[in-house]
Amino acid sequence: MFIGEYTNTIDDKKRLSVPSKFRKELGEKAVITYGLNKALTLYPSSEWEVYAEKLGGLSVGNPEERAYARAMLSGAFEVELDKSGRILLPQQLTQYASIDGRVVFTGMHRYVELWDEATWNAYRTNVIPNTDALAESLGARGSL
Repeated sequence: MFIGEYTNTIDDKKRLSVPSKFRKELGEKAVITYGLNKALTLYPSSEWEVYAEKLGGLSVGNPEERAYARAMLSGAFEVELDKSGRILLPQQLTQYASIDGRVVFTGMHRYVELWDEATWNAYRTNVIPNTDALAESLGARGSL
């Protein structure tokens, strides 16, 4: 299970050290793709397979489903953790997420999000103060 928040710096070769707490569960190979809110999403291979099956099951006849599956699948890259626990970030993904310096890893239970530090701080500043209202809304819908 991925939980917690960790910050590392991307090097000039676009390599990024994965927090040691996440390395074992990710394994030697993982998949990274576009995420929501200008973040990237890093999946263990086994979780990616489950998610990719869901994407593959979306209707190609529905423009929204087709567009979402196309974005997630075409933007997916297999990455290998090197002996130092680093991954190489694809350029198109770093551009999408505006990542060029400090990167925040956020544990999301079955996957990990990677955020540009400034983007994460802005997002967190807006969301964390509203967790009471979010919990009430989710509770009212039966989601929590």
